[in-house]
Amino acid sequence: MALFSRHFSRNPDAWGKHMRIGTVVTAMFLLIGGPARAGQSESSSTPVTPLQLTDVFQLEYASDPQISPDGSHIVFMRNFMDVMKDRERSDLWIIDSDGSDLRPLTSGMHNDFSPRWSPDGKKMLYASVVDDHVQLFLRWMDTGQTARLTQLNRSPHNLVWSPDGKWIAFTMLVPQEPKPLVDLPAPPQGAQWADPPKLIRRLQYRADGQGYLEDGFVQLFILSAEGGTPRQLTQGDFHHPGAPSWTPEGEALVISANRHDDWEYQPLNSEIYEVRLDGTIRPLTDRNGPDRAPAVSPDGSRIAYVGFDDHLQGYQVTHLYVMDRDGGGSHPLTADFDRDVGHPSWSHDGQGIYFQYDDQGDTKIGYLPIGGQVETVCGNVGGLSLGRPYNGGSYSISPHGEIAYTLSRPDFPAEVAVARRGESGEHRLTRLNDDLFAQRTLAEVKEIWFDSSFDGRKIEGWLVTPPDFDPSRKYPFILEIHGGPFADYGDRFAAEIQLYAAAGYVVLYTNPRGSTSYGEEFGNLIHHNYPGQDYDDLMSGVDAVVERGFVDPKRLFVTGGSGGGVLSAWIVGKTDRFRAAVVAKPVINWYSFALTSDDYNFFYKYWFSGFPWDVPDEYMRRSPISLVGNVTTPTMLMTGESDYRTPISQSEQFYQALKLRKIDTALVRIPGASHEITSRPSRLMSKVAYVLGWFKKHDR
Repeated sequence: MALFSRHFSRNPDAWGKHMRIGTVVTAMFLLIGGPARAGQSESSSTPVTPLQLTDVFQLEYASDPQISPDGSHIVFMRNFMDVMKDRERSDLWIIDSDGSDLRPLTSGMHNDFSPRWSPDGKKMLYASVVDDHVQLFLRWMDTGQTARLTQLNRSPHNLVWSPDGKWIAFTMLVPQEPKPLVDLPAPPQGAQWADPPKLIRRLQYRADGQGYLEDGFVQLFILSAEGGTPRQLTQGDFHHPGAPSWTPEGEALVISANRHDDWEYQPLNSEIYEVRLDGTIRPLTDRNGPDRAPAVSPDGSRIAYVGFDDHLQGYQVTHLYVMDRDGGGSHPLTADFDRDVGHPSWSHDGQGIYFQYDDQGDTKIGYLPIGGQVETVCGNVGGLSLGRPYNGGSYSISPHGEIAYTLSRPDFPAEVAVARRGESGEHRLTRLNDDLFAQRTLAEVKEIWFDSSFDGRKIEGWLVTPPDFDPSRKYPFILEIHGGPFADYGDRFAAEIQLYAAAGYVVLYTNPRGSTSYGEEFGNLIHHNYPGQDYDDLMSGVDAVVERGFVDPKRLFVTGGSGGGVLSAWIVGKTDRFRAAVVAKPVINWYSFALTSDDYNFFYKYWFSGFPWDVPDEYMRRSPISLVGNVTTPTMLMTGESDYRTPISQSEQFYQALKLRKIDTALVRIPGASHEITSRPSRLMSKVAYVLGWFKKHDR
């Protein structure tokens, strides 16, 4: 599990949508001036062409592409930035599968997402924000008529049509009023008493990005396709958060849930369940470990799903399984495939299963014939993380085998593309940012491999050079470290990386040991050993770039977020070779983190050998705070004030320790921000500006 992701799982005219800004938002952004670029002077009349901070508001990307049942059309979310509200928005667009006739489906007046074709392809179900609540809408594709189906006061998720098109299944939180512990007298009429105390009894009572959780449980519902009142199918004090899969006859759904009595203390131990329309629930799996993402075969005889046998490792490869419809005969299909498998989807003939996986920093779509070997259908899937080059992406398949997916490369965020098994090449359909990128020169991204100084292991990275790169010059250098730590970077578009390069820096980002997409053994090299030799991998990457001759070894800088923040703080405690560091949303003290993070029922068990009070030396040995006495590097801390994953108290500990030691330091608190500190466009700009501002201050 990544440090930054929950282990449970988001747009007829488009007028007014593409607001472009042409002025600098605040004087703060002048900080990104950075080192002077070759061939440019103050008197030059040549316009500045590299990416600018304010371009963040002009970026768009596609997501959730849904191909029609006949394969002729694709509806997708077109995500854009609202400069006046400082929010990411989305509306729905449609394009023919040959790339022609791109046009809007929704107006952009709301926030529209989760498009889902009806089985006959005649209607489109989608969700939209109306008066701060998410509601479901239905659009008739021939006439464009639209009807609102729901009057919900909680947000629906995981929308799935029944095979006959008569029902819509979804999941939604059902509030539960807790029993009061005390009976307080009511205030007199007109009195202004303080807000009453809030009693917390649950093990998990808050979540990053959601705040303090509302009492209640996520349940499974069905709704008539004609609208009306949803019917709740599941009951009990259990969450049912996964996407359901209908059986072909439409009499039952198959879901993933953790309905064990100790579910709070065993957060990964989910099972596959059959839920009949009369509310009868029957478990189909019973092993210790996660079973999730069920997909019923077209003939209803088998169920595909993903999971693993839980050995309490920090990283465990997720495999693809198939079992009989009644839960018998379960067996793995990818036991010899050393990569994580996700998002399984049956081929229409039931002879194979499509799925998504990561391989050496590249997200791919694979196909596995039953009884055969894995085939790669296409790569370069992703582009859903605008800021940094993380893995991800989404896809859908038509009954005829056409695949719609999100395609990304280092020079563009996610676009809509199509593929078909047995065909080669990328068939890109959209070019949402061509208007912007025609006016900008982007940095070049190249894959590099180098040997770790610790054990000679091959490590993959990507070297990013400024738009006007001249190898005869000496450039300042930034090492940018990914989070997780069980995650991976790749050659995808990343606005933050591009902006660092645009300011004149050579940038290196890598996948050190512990990163995913290289197999279970590589990922678990940091099991109960993080930070560890990943430090050596990172330093070896820096050495490999310096040896190329175009980086000034006296102008090295380092930054990273979350797991990358841990490693950045660890680095400045181990070496003084960097002129300055920016440590974003880190863990500084594992002991206090394990008892204040939102997922505190997970970390002590999977990332350590026991409770903090039982093995305190292990927690302290791996804590950057243990090395604070060695730090001489000017270090800035940056964390959201509402971060419940790596609470801001972690950054405050390091800041105050550095202050007591009279080290040049600063603390940047981001009001209202959760662990995802760049969730709003202005925050992404601010993060980059502060990083570059701190580095510029110390590049003298």
